[in-house]
Amino acid sequence: MSQPVTNGRIYSRIAGTGSYLPDKVLTNDDLCRIVETSDEWIQTRTGIRERHMAAEGQTSGDLGYRAALRAMEAAGVTAADLDMIVVGTTTPDIVFPSTSCLIQARLGAEGCMAMDVNAACSGFIYALTVADKFIRSGDARTALVIGTETLTRITDWTDRTTCVLFGDGAGAVVLKADSQAGILSTHLHADGSKKELLWNPVGVSAGFKPHQTNNGSRILMKGGEVFKYAVKALDAVVDEALNANQLDKHDLDWLVPHQANLRIIEATAKRLDMSMDQVVVTVDRHGNTSSASVPMALDEAVRDGRIQRGQLLLLEAFGGGFTWGSVLIRY
Repeated sequence: MSQPVTNGRIYSRIAGTGSYLPDKVLTNDDLCRIVETSDEWIQTRTGIRERHMAAEGQTSGDLGYRAALRAMEAAGVTAADLDMIVVGTTTPDIVFPSTSCLIQARLGAEGCMAMDVNAACSGFIYALTVADKFIRSGDARTALVIGTETLTRITDWTDRTTCVLFGDGAGAVVLKADSQAGILSTHLHADGSKKELLWNPVGVSAGFKPHQTNNGSRILMKGGEVFKYAVKALDAVVDEALNANQLDKHDLDWLVPHQANLRIIEATAKRLDMSMDQVVVTVDRHGNTSSASVPMALDEAVRDGRIQRGQLLLLEAFGGGFTWGSVLIRY
């Protein structure tokens, strides 16, 4: 790792963003040929019109690597500059080595720390928090944080309540140590007692369970109960972030939420008294990409010019576990 910064207070600032989507697009009409559903049914309940699917042989590491290259180019850093790589994913390439190590090798970032974080859809928020703490402590100066998923690999295509939701993609940011405030605070929570409301029952030490698809690996969800819990948890963690920084909800310029369901996003925006014009929405085109959704939405809004330097951003996510969290950023 680089030598720690020793003079003054240290913050981590976003120096660059990047994202990557697989080429293949799966529309709602395509899904109508797979399961009994309709475009109207899907859009009314979720806001999703289409999602992207990784090609055969294309892994979470492949997607994350491409997003990382774009973020590093935007930040003006090379592999030699990286002190750490943190990857949020719930669909790693293999059991081990970690997807972060596989991406590190492809980047040529030899020797820097690399780790995966699995917090389901909150994975990027958790990973960003880890990197922020290392930079604030002075143990790192430049960090690459990635959220990458191939959720279509663990989707049960016979379950019309879940198969319409998920897509593949990756997003990344480069954080740099700075004397100017960037990430103001991070707030993380979990409740493992609710695991069976949103989970994948397959694992290594728990064993593989036979099923008609994906060797038993599939996403199971009780959507109504997840919706109710998610709205309450996100309300609380949003208030927590604002109160910790003695800010009012009207101080926010942008909400960059996890893209799970348009109704959840709209509920959070209403609670913040924010116009939907101040909310970055990609769920209609990306579906739920779990830990990739927040960094992909952030990258899109940065690159199209909506998000500007100096603006106040609130990032938030809720996922299986349950896990949830928020990050308040002066971009």
